[in-house]
Amino acid sequence: MSGLLAGKSAAITGGVTGIGKAIALEFLRQGASVTVNHLDDKPSKENFDLLRKQVPAEYITRLQAVAGDIGLRSTGKELVNAAGVGGSIIGISSISAHLGGAQQVHYTPTKAAVLSMMQSQACALGKFGIRCNALLPGTTRTQLAAEDLKDKGKLEYLERRTPLGRVAEPEDIAGPAVFLASDLSKFVNGAQILVDGGCSVSLQ
Repeated sequence: MSGLLAGKSAAITGGVTGIGKAIALEFLRQGASVTVNHLDDKPSKENFDLLRKQVPAEYITRLQAVAGDIGLRSTGKELVNAAGVGGSIIGISSISAHLGGAQQVHYTPTKAAVLSMMQSQACALGKFGIRCNALLPGTTRTQLAAEDLKDKGKLEYLERRTPLGRVAEPEDIAGPAVFLASDLSKFVNGAQILVDGGCSVSLQ
């Protein structure tokens, strides 16, 4: 199997919709074995079935699903040790980690927390060869943004403010995720990568 992630295994939470789904598909294309976690409800199971239909036949044996919460086990330490050391943890934060918003008081702190957690984990886990980094997407065409993007005026504003002239597609986030999961980023740790088309540096 060829690809930037050949021989690697990945676990992706929220991997049946939006950005998580795009990352899962690209990881499979790049040779990784992928396990996606989703809620144990009917819509999530249906979304996993849709994901399976999008996966080429030659990749399907490398795709698995885990429904519900992943609980801690008393044997967790032994399982980790048996699996070896090293790896990459990627937190999906947002440009909102650095920006305020009167209508986002409930949202921006959660994204800042993801970024902060990745930075602290980078310090704590580096000695085990585990790299921890964050991706900071801008507005992306997912279920979360669907209602906002139906507003033509708001969409045009976002496109006008973004130097690349559009909002992100979930697939735009998958490429940087592959980079952070691959050996191409083997000395990248505690970093944050903006994936927003330049929106966060544009004042106009």
